[in-house]
Amino acid sequence: MNAKHPPLIDGLQFCNWSRAVFEQMHAAGMTAVHVTVAYHGGFRPTVDRIVDWQWRLREHADLIAPGESAADLAAAEASGRTAIVFGLQNPLPIEDDLGLVGVLYRLGIRFMQLTYNMQSLLGCGWMEPVDSGVTAMGRGVIREMNRLGMVVDLSHSGERTTLEAIAASRRPVTVSHANAATWKATLRNKSDTVLRALAESGGFLGLSCYPVHLADGPATTLESFCAMAARTAEIVGAANLGIGSDLCQDQPDSVLQWMRAGRWTRPAPAAPVPAFQPQPVWFRSNLDFPGLAAGLRAAGFSEAETAGILGGNWRRFMAASFAPEGSA
Repeated sequence: MNAKHPPLIDGLQFCNWSRAVFEQMHAAGMTAVHVTVAYHGGFRPTVDRIVDWQWRLREHADLIAPGESAADLAAAEASGRTAIVFGLQNPLPIEDDLGLVGVLYRLGIRFMQLTYNMQSLLGCGWMEPVDSGVTAMGRGVIREMNRLGMVVDLSHSGERTTLEAIAASRRPVTVSHANAATWKATLRNKSDTVLRALAESGGFLGLSCYPVHLADGPATTLESFCAMAARTAEIVGAANLGIGSDLCQDQPDSVLQWMRAGRWTRPAPAAPVPAFQPQPVWFRSNLDFPGLAAGLRAAGFSEAETAGILGGNWRRFMAASFAPEGSA
């Protein structure tokens, strides 16, 4: 990795982690990657996943390094390694205990979603038929996350919950991996109302390369994706835009069933087993990340805007967000 090139940062991945994936990060010149530590499960299983990551960071220390602070990001970049930023796609790891937010922060967690697809103790996921908004516990957790320097992530939250969380947070929030719903009509993507509220609050949007979030699925072209990015930038501003690819490289299809169903339901015996859709040809691994630059420039972004979207904007947002409140 050449530490002198502009930063390349992916705001969300959930790969089947291996040295091969880390070598691809290195070859691509990735500065940092936000990795999903946990989807479902309580506090103790999440600690087990953090322990797994501690061993990975030790075993592959020539390629990856912790990314818990602005100093960590800078140190990893200077050493030519990829900073690994821990995040949770579900608040289940804090169980019903506000104090566990601080414990997980000390264990390295820097992003947490208020919900995954379903209702949580904090708010409502996008798949629920009725969005009841942010709960009383959710408001307390947002305050604690703000205080500590843990980013509020609303990628899977329903519309009302997303808007109420944006309003409740004292610090800018993120939708780390989603696209504009006007481009791909799904409640998992975000409406213009949400995008405007995100922009007005100084929040951050990571554009997703996950096929289900793309207008034409795996057949979506880079040109179409980058044209959507240009339209979205008109709402949120190019400086508040990055990539949160949602890359699930090398994961078996059985993981997708677990991601969607957790442990609270069982599919009917005759129900088809869900399978990951193929990635678009222009984004199959970290090796393809630098190639997004040509598409963004062709869509009308300047060199400086392109560099920001591919990593500079995330680096600024993370550096400001990971510090405890009032420490600047």
